[in-house]
Amino acid sequence: MRKALAVLIVATGLLVAAGCGSDDDEGGAGGTTTTAAASCEKDALELVNAGQLTIGTDNPAFPPWFEGTKEFDPWDPTTEPTKKGYEQEIAYGIAEKLGFTDDEVEWTVVPFNQSFRPGPKKFDFDINQISFAPERANAVDFSDSYYDVEQAVVALESSSVANATSLAELKDAKLGAQIGTTSLDVINDKISPSSEPSVYDTNNDAIAALKAKQIDAIVVDFPTALYMAAVQLDGGKVVGRIPAEEGGEHFGVVLEKGSGLTECVNDAISELRDDGTIDELEQKWLTGSAPVFE
Repeated sequence: MRKALAVLIVATGLLVAAGCGSDDDEGGAGGTTTTAAASCEKDALELVNAGQLTIGTDNPAFPPWFEGTKEFDPWDPTTEPTKKGYEQEIAYGIAEKLGFTDDEVEWTVVPFNQSFRPGPKKFDFDINQISFAPERANAVDFSDSYYDVEQAVVALESSSVANATSLAELKDAKLGAQIGTTSLDVINDKISPSSEPSVYDTNNDAIAALKAKQIDAIVVDFPTALYMAAVQLDGGKVVGRIPAEEGGEHFGVVLEKGSGLTECVNDAISELRDDGTIDELEQKWLTGSAPVFE
């Protein structure tokens, strides 16, 4: 793509070790690799700022992806990082595998839609619930998956669609999603509602619209949906999960196109999977359930 959580969410993450290939090759989980077989020794890494790993994410950053003493702004020194939240711990885990201490990690603001635009980057990698998509991978490198994604529908318990059990029952609903997200694609491609979905700059804007009853429901990734329903909405409900296509949707770390760091990040993610860290973090941050739409 975001306070202690009262919510725990379910998901299974599949992480695949990266292979080497051409600039246009995609890794086994849809990641992108580069031509260079660059050394992954810390001193040999191509970095935006020498001696430090610069990581991007959006502002604000929300649980369960990030968590701190208050709504965590990773780049704001007044909000001390507590290495909590799924993506925050994944990011620091990658950094550690690359040889960086916590003090050598710097955070920078990267709005969601700017993270995968073409051109030079001010970050070494960005982690922000960014789903791999071929068109995005034309502009940036994607790492292999660090989380496999399902989309879900959130509504108020008073909504006309609160008890929907099938996608067909959502056809006449006024739905909303954040601009540039795969959630918006899912609305258009899988639900195909009779009215145009409402599009918002942020999920906070979508939540405000839902509270004001300007929309009937929000489509968002499943972990965020459960957090919205339990914490951000009074009387919120996860109506259901939207079945994923074969091969599924997954989040990947984003890097500049052709980055020499890409395969090193893939190696780090693979190590986090192999040593059990990924599974441990999923169990810690992303456990729970919701029905699947017919």
